[in-house]
Amino acid sequence: MNSINRRSVLAGLGAVGTGLLAACGNEAPGAPSLLSPSGSQVARAARSRSGTGRVQSLNLTAAPATLDLGGGVLAKSWAFGGRVPGKEIRTSAGDTLSAELSNQLPGTTATSIHWHGISLRGDMDGVPPVTQPPVRAGSNFTYRFVTNAPGTYFLHPHVGVQVDRGLYAPLIVEDPREPLSYDDEWVVVLDDWLDGVTGTPDEVFATFRPDMSGMTMRNSGPERARPSRSSSASSGDSDSTRFRLIGATSPLLGGDAGDVNYPYHLVNGRVPADPAVYTGKSGKRVRLRIINAGADTAYRVALGGHKLTVTHTDGFPVVHRQVDTLLIAMGERYDVLVTLGDGVFPLVALAEGKDATGMAVVRTGSGSTPEPTVRPAELDGSTVTAAQLRAAEGVQLQAKDPDLVHRVKLTGSMGRYDWAINGREFDMADPTANPLLVQEGQRVRLDFVNATNMWHPMHLHGHTYQLDDGGPRKDTTIVLPRSKVSVFFDADNPGQWMLHCHNAYHSEAGMMALLAYGA
Repeated sequence: MNSINRRSVLAGLGAVGTGLLAACGNEAPGAPSLLSPSGSQVARAARSRSGTGRVQSLNLTAAPATLDLGGGVLAKSWAFGGRVPGKEIRTSAGDTLSAELSNQLPGTTATSIHWHGISLRGDMDGVPPVTQPPVRAGSNFTYRFVTNAPGTYFLHPHVGVQVDRGLYAPLIVEDPREPLSYDDEWVVVLDDWLDGVTGTPDEVFATFRPDMSGMTMRNSGPERARPSRSSSASSGDSDSTRFRLIGATSPLLGGDAGDVNYPYHLVNGRVPADPAVYTGKSGKRVRLRIINAGADTAYRVALGGHKLTVTHTDGFPVVHRQVDTLLIAMGERYDVLVTLGDGVFPLVALAEGKDATGMAVVRTGSGSTPEPTVRPAELDGSTVTAAQLRAAEGVQLQAKDPDLVHRVKLTGSMGRYDWAINGREFDMADPTANPLLVQEGQRVRLDFVNATNMWHPMHLHGHTYQLDDGGPRKDTTIVLPRSKVSVFFDADNPGQWMLHCHNAYHSEAGMMALLAYGA
């Protein structure tokens, strides 16, 4: 996500509490007064969340790790607990999660944790410098909040392009009154991977925006980042060849499918040549919780020889729909039910438009492991996207005219790499400038207007919105090129919240805005 520059980090490190980072007032004359992410209104909203009183405590250590991705592929990266994905976290709706982050990353590298999709209290959202100071190397920070909404979520950093390293893990909030009937669960995490194999995410970003290389603090502390020769503009063509993917196109995505050349696509941290395996029994009904933790890749997902019944997206139930395959963007999550056949079946994640795949295996009987390049027929069958789904009864927003409409124009181009919202690249040195202002209690409509030639998965922190015309409840949705998507939400979680493209490199370049509650 967008980097923290020298000015904002020094301000954050010197602040007493998060209230001074993005406080109630904006110093510019005539600027609106904003609620603090840690103010009394935020505390009041937190107290209103019903809880069980149970507390689940855990430790998350972010540190360098050599990761075994299978097939002889070793990647030097960063991870939680030395594994990728990080260890799955499970709570029950209403439980309080108390998670202590220990930052053992190298040098002066700062980090944080964003709890993607969780409607939590503002000062636990993990977005330096807006909601908290950055967690400095060698320091700890404890996140504590009620996990009040059941669903499939995940966690990742919100500093620089760290989301394209190994610092992520699934977060499953179970429903104590689960209405679905099934025999087992399998969490499936998808990821596009290059870190520690062909380069680093910072080097990738420097090839896209060489003018910003060394100017801002991407993944370090308050000292100025010093890019290596390979990440500098002078490396030119060699880095473009190594990191840039040319000609990736997809009709499903309206054209350009992505621009980063990933050597591997992982399913549960494994390459297709040495896949992760789920072992089950024929005839059993399994719930797959599918998470796209990637940075630049949408995946078309199918299980060979099987139909998928979509039950949830981004944690919220939908009217069930049976499909052959589904399209899942970065930051999206889908839950599906499948009744297993007898044999060995490939679960394939096709990197949409990129002519590459990730693969895992479902084994219920005898048979050989599918070839890494297998392409089940289901990938070319009926495909579902969120726009085709409908919110289930009970989670639909009550029909109501919006009190406020914000036009969120997505601007920029691949050539200039000037991705922005409403023509303004987000500035972490002045995060409260030009906020999208809302007031508590309002029904808000956001009109995403994509003026670019590329698709963008737009993610809103702290809330779920509903797609227009009875669509699903979501926090991340695909906006195709030259198109408009309208979403609605109730402003019921006071604080300051990020709204951004979940392509890590687009948001880092500036396709991000602050949605803030007025004081």
